[in-house]
Amino acid sequence: MTDIIVNFIAWGGYFGIFLLMAVENILPPIPSEVIMGLGGIAVARGQMEIFPLIAAGTIGTVGGNFFWYELGRRVGYKRFKPLVDRYGRWAAVEWADVEHIHDFFRRRGQWVIFVFRFMPAFRTIISLPAGMAHMPRWKFAVWTAGGSTIWNCVLVGAGYYLGSNFQQLDRYVGPASIAVIVLMLGLYGWRVLTWKPRDQR
Repeated sequence: MTDIIVNFIAWGGYFGIFLLMAVENILPPIPSEVIMGLGGIAVARGQMEIFPLIAAGTIGTVGGNFFWYELGRRVGYKRFKPLVDRYGRWAAVEWADVEHIHDFFRRRGQWVIFVFRFMPAFRTIISLPAGMAHMPRWKFAVWTAGGSTIWNCVLVGAGYYLGSNFQQLDRYVGPASIAVIVLMLGLYGWRVLTWKPRDQR
């Protein structure tokens, strides 16, 4: 995975960073930690400049997140009710939970968007309820860009610190991301197995 990203960055430069970060936020298996970390290594080697790198990564992040935002906005949360009624167990939610989340998001959604930009497991999918709640596009863009800029700065700084040692980047970032994903899958499995509708509790 690292070699593919390195070659793509070498081919596309800042535009390559933009594309990779946009795709990463549509198809999460591509790790932004490695993309921006390798960008930081390129800065340390004098192959890139830090501010255009962060700008390209952040613009790509915002663009990729707008895919899920627009999907949620066009579908709307009420259209999910038949699916929640039928398959709610697998999401461990009832329609009342969806309405509660929707109302909370309309009141405090900007902070949720900002904070979730630092969480590997949910920073992409959180754009879906933002669209469902019809958060203004400008507000979604501002809060997404704000959180993403800070997170990208951290990743680029880590890559710069590691210098040219690609193995260290994979050694630390890769296992950490996998550990978070495994933990979230474990929590999801436990919630599905123990979940009961309110009228059966």
